[in-house]
Amino acid sequence: MLQKFLPVIDFESYEDMKANYKVNVPEGFNFAYDIVDAWADEDESKNALLWCNDKKDSAGNRGKKMYTFKDMKLLSNKAANLFLSLGIKKGDTVMFMLKQRPEVWIAFLALHKIGAICIPATYQLTSKDIVYRCNVAQVKMVICVDDDYLVNEVINAKEKCNTLELLATVGERNYDGFLDFRKELDKQPEFLDRIKNNTSDPMLIYFSSGTTGMPKMILHDYSYPLGHISTAKYWQQVGENKLHLTMSDSGWAKFAWGKIYGQWICGAVIVAYDNEKFDPKDTLQLIQEIKLHSFCAPPTIFRFFIKEDIAHYDFSSIKHCSMAGEPLNPEVFYKFKELTGLTLTEGFGQTETPVLLANFEGIEIKPGSTGKPSPDYDIDIVDENGKSCEDGIVGSIVIRNLSKHYPCGLIKEYKNDEEANKKAFVNDCYYTGDTAWRDADGYYWFEGRSDDVIKCSGYRIGPFEVESAIMTHPSVLECAVTAAPDAIRGQVVKATIVLTKGHSPSEELKKEIQNHVKKVTAPYKYPRIVEFVSELPKTTSGKIKRASIRENDNK
Repeated sequence: MLQKFLPVIDFESYEDMKANYKVNVPEGFNFAYDIVDAWADEDESKNALLWCNDKKDSAGNRGKKMYTFKDMKLLSNKAANLFLSLGIKKGDTVMFMLKQRPEVWIAFLALHKIGAICIPATYQLTSKDIVYRCNVAQVKMVICVDDDYLVNEVINAKEKCNTLELLATVGERNYDGFLDFRKELDKQPEFLDRIKNNTSDPMLIYFSSGTTGMPKMILHDYSYPLGHISTAKYWQQVGENKLHLTMSDSGWAKFAWGKIYGQWICGAVIVAYDNEKFDPKDTLQLIQEIKLHSFCAPPTIFRFFIKEDIAHYDFSSIKHCSMAGEPLNPEVFYKFKELTGLTLTEGFGQTETPVLLANFEGIEIKPGSTGKPSPDYDIDIVDENGKSCEDGIVGSIVIRNLSKHYPCGLIKEYKNDEEANKKAFVNDCYYTGDTAWRDADGYYWFEGRSDDVIKCSGYRIGPFEVESAIMTHPSVLECAVTAAPDAIRGQVVKATIVLTKGHSPSEELKKEIQNHVKKVTAPYKYPRIVEFVSELPKTTSGKIKRASIRENDNK
């Protein structure tokens, strides 16, 4: 399959890969037809997806089901026919919150086939989050798991959603006003004529974390999946017909990075771990049980593994471990290698991109470094004037020379946001909004996000949304939300709060504000640390100096 898109697949060194890696993007490419259906037509028995959950029977056996590429082809055809029968057409948007049910993959593929736009979302959204996303993206249909809380949030949101027409659930329980997706799917035919698309057509929208405003729409076109060949093959090092597990909910861009596109292009078998709550012991048992080949997770997961006495588990099947989502502490790197013999290979990228920097195959790893640039990307570190920084100087990470070569997988635009596009695309460069420095050997060392995104246990949390939620509490006069260091989670959300007159700091008030945030926005965003102060540090112009708060926390 890879030879269809890469003139050269095997390289003698990283330098050889950087010089000679090229992705051929066929006009009219469609991942669903040209990868998934193509694998199915080539080998009807070829495995695609191993679905597992964390629920075990009396004998200790968990739920499992293997899907072949043929299964995925036929099920996505049925889903495509269902969407078409409901009036979903090319260019329409469908948002789904499906955890890791098999229907996630089916929905992705079906919507790709008919030319509709996917909007994956986390199941932790509140009605406020749903209303905002539905209205700015003109969502026509919402599909969610049969969770009472989530269904209720969707119901509460629907009347305020201007374009939302159709609701559906996936699961065992039925709800008034919601289609039973599985039941309706069974009624549909398995045959579907190919529906043509242009490579430049909109395919997928992810919402940003909303650091300086409400979340932005990150738009990718049909070439985007091919950008993740480098992610899967040369960083995660997945193997054809081998099991790969990336720890991610389906609502996050890490799903696109590790649970569908690049992995299936390489012919790997994706593991869907459909768990209700992360349990390090159960995750370790699963890895041991299924004989996993490659594994990718945020550093937090590896920290938990180390605490669970990982040496007592059999990791002999794993040939490669990679991590991304937050900076990796060198002590975690060394301890994990001591206990397992495995080397953690760090990578960096964004919702807007595939992997940009990584410890690719053939690179000698420097613990703490994010590695070297992805082969298809002209990456540089620049100062505030756009000039290349000398080695050792911290600057902004940019992708250069876009007019000469627009790399496969890079965001096409922030949809309907001219200001964001002007800020990101400057002088033939894409500005990532992240900072780093480069050493004399060409290794990049990540410093932080210039937009203050908080990375907690693999979640990306925008301070603005949390601040907006906190400010709705009557006791709060003003607040600043920042990232505070945490030994387990990497970072946690901290709220520094100035109270209104008549309110005094107390442990009871802290808990009240925390619970309030959990109700107003997604629960994972709540501040684990709340500090009451008499005033916030500010510039002469009145801007809150969040950097000062972070510096004090890091002392």
